Amino acid sequence: MVHPQEPEFEQALNELSVSLRPFLEANPSYAKAFEIVQIPERILQFRVTWEDDQGRPQVNRGFRVQYNSALGPYKGGLRLHPSVNLSILKFLGFEQTFKNALTGLNMGGGKGGSDFDPKGKSDNEIRRFCVAFMSELGKHIGKDTDVPAGDIGTGAREIGFLFGAYRRMRGEWVGVLTGKGATWGGSFIRPEATGYGLIYYVEHMIAKAFPHLSLSKTSTKVAISGSGNVAQYTALKVLELGGTVLSLSDSKGALVSKDGLTEATVRAVMDLKLKGGALSSLPSQSGVAYVAGKRPWTLLEQIDIALPCATQNEVSREEAEALVKAGTKIVAEGSNMGCTMEAIGVFEGARKKGGEGAVWYAPGKASNCGGVAVSGLEMAQNSQRLVWTSEEVDAKLKGIMTECYNICLDAGSKWSGEKEEGVLPSLLSGANVAGFIKVADAMKAHGDWW
Repeated sequence: MVHPQEPEFEQALNELSVSLRPFLEANPSYAKAFEIVQIPERILQFRVTWEDDQGRPQVNRGFRVQYNSALGPYKGGLRLHPSVNLSILKFLGFEQTFKNALTGLNMGGGKGGSDFDPKGKSDNEIRRFCVAFMSELGKHIGKDTDVPAGDIGTGAREIGFLFGAYRRMRGEWVGVLTGKGATWGGSFIRPEATGYGLIYYVEHMIAKAFPHLSLSKTSTKVAISGSGNVAQYTALKVLELGGTVLSLSDSKGALVSKDGLTEATVRAVMDLKLKGGALSSLPSQSGVAYVAGKRPWTLLEQIDIALPCATQNEVSREEAEALVKAGTKIVAEGSNMGCTMEAIGVFEGARKKGGEGAVWYAPGKASNCGGVAVSGLEMAQNSQRLVWTSEEVDAKLKGIMTECYNICLDAGSKWSGEKEEGVLPSLLSGANVAGFIKVADAMKAHGDWW
């Protein structure tokens, strides 16, 4: 199938198709499963009409892509951003299906959102939008059916408004959304989970291939893009462990420091972003430069570990080549499909060559699955009407990321189709094949293909 009007979805599908080729050649019966799994089980599109502070009606498009429920209720975030369209949500839901499979938890894949932009809106306008959005979405979700979460533009405030609208609409308190407040059904470590999980995954990559890059050393230099939730907690975890954080960024530019950002600077960025500010308005910090219109990847002479944590396709071929030139050894995505296909080709090419120039790349569906993993743990806590401590949740998160890494490593070793000695296994192939097999086998057991 070709999807020329859905470039993001086509990119995700092509990536999976390439990774699966050796497996499908050895197991041709699974070709039918691959054909079937490409098509969402259900796509919901609806109108969202809400009232602004001047009393004028406004309208946006609402979506929910319920992609695959073979492993459990549909699970995936709600993105509120002007760029939201069906192609982006289909790609995200498709990726989410296999990402959720890699967590080992009983969750299917889905994604949703709207082209509504929370930036510049008052709290009352956002509340009215959320109530209008949930008045339609609430007909199609439930704790055992579809459990949305936050995403870009959908933080604690929005989740609160959405949950309140659902509770009033349905007259019941159930764990139908994750990312809830800690005092009303949320889980400890949920805000931190994607960033923390990314670092736990990277620590396994370091131990396997580059032990000299221990994150306990200040000499280990980590470049991070983005300045939202994922980037913030990724940076804080690196600093907590003892590594050096070189950068953060937003859609307008990058914040870089050759000597490293301090925790105080990262906390200042957190406060700024909470108020909707841009990095360009951050008060001057000693040893920190703001570069307008640039991402961090070409701005630093030495980068040991690169962690894209902003949005899709934020690392181009040219930027990937710059990272290789800067001595980067590990690239792991905190964002979904953070690297273009051309950039991935650069990293995978460097991995296959091996030697001093080797680069090991981890795709987001594996390295950033910690966020949805803790969302799954939040669902479990809600079902049992209890709350686990931060230490308990963090320990479970570490276990999930360890198992995810091991699954990807094993599948990459077996199904990448590579025979060269001394070359690191493809975590890209491993994540794609392992996630696909788990979903496909469940679909077969249910009679979805035969």
